[in-house]
Amino acid sequence: MTKLKTPYYKQNRLKQLRAFCHAAQCGSITEAAENLFLSQPSVTLQIQALEREMEITVFERRGPKISLTPEGEVLYRLASPLVEAIDGLQDSFHAHMGNLQKGELNIAAGESTILYVLPETTKQFAEEYPGIGLKLHNVTGRDGLSMIRADQVDFAVGSMLEVPDDIRYEPIVTYYPALITAPDHPLAQKEQVTLKDISEYGLILPPRHLSTWRIVELVFQQHDLQFKVALEAGGWEVIKKYVELDLGISIVTDVCLTDTDKVAVKPLGKYFPTRSYGIVSRRGKFLSPAAVRYIDMLREYYADKDPSEVSRCANC
Repeated sequence: MTKLKTPYYKQNRLKQLRAFCHAAQCGSITEAAENLFLSQPSVTLQIQALEREMEITVFERRGPKISLTPEGEVLYRLASPLVEAIDGLQDSFHAHMGNLQKGELNIAAGESTILYVLPETTKQFAEEYPGIGLKLHNVTGRDGLSMIRADQVDFAVGSMLEVPDDIRYEPIVTYYPALITAPDHPLAQKEQVTLKDISEYGLILPPRHLSTWRIVELVFQQHDLQFKVALEAGGWEVIKKYVELDLGISIVTDVCLTDTDKVAVKPLGKYFPTRSYGIVSRRGKFLSPAAVRYIDMLREYYADKDPSEVSRCANC
């Protein structure tokens, strides 16, 4: 019997689809080439071969940036899960064999999430799966979304106010808004603190481009009040330190508060919304077994926590 030989174009189809999917995620041939550790001409040739063999055009090219054509969008929806499943085949095999001992897990998160939301789950995961290389990427929300779309991380953990169409967000835990002041600050002595009270003092806030600033601005506008900024500083630990030194007061999410903090805390749930933290991933993305296990651990950890243990201001 004559053995049929696999056509050459089928032997290269996975390489073509991988190049295509990475380019679609990045919106750039150059960035796709960097992610794949290939030259730009190699990625371009793979995509051109795919277009030629399927008799379609997958990208509209406008200078260095590219965007999917309608045909390209359909192909991407079909091809992306296949490419991700093949690339994750080894990890999936070991997981099904009960051997989740090798691989790598990349998680994007902001500093506050890494410091306050993830430690216990990360410790548990590292102890149970020491063979999985765990990387926590300390990035802003905007950069985290870029890394998700470029498949540079498995998923992100953080807080989202607006969820884009291509992103999936699953809230895991909720925290509450609070005012923090120095222990001997005049507002620390008041039983009830109002927005008008706060407006008389300078605030210490995170950088203007972050969501906290927008929320504070919106709430004060809704109440026809102005607020003053005494200091702009990055990171909740930095902000708490300068509040403790009485250089200003601050409005924070109580995810960052601990029993050892040397600040006075007043609840602000009457004025500001609660903030959820959860799993952020790309719609349609194939999650590796390691990613699925970490997410399950995170869900389990917070499902078992009493709300008063999670948020010290929940019942203030």
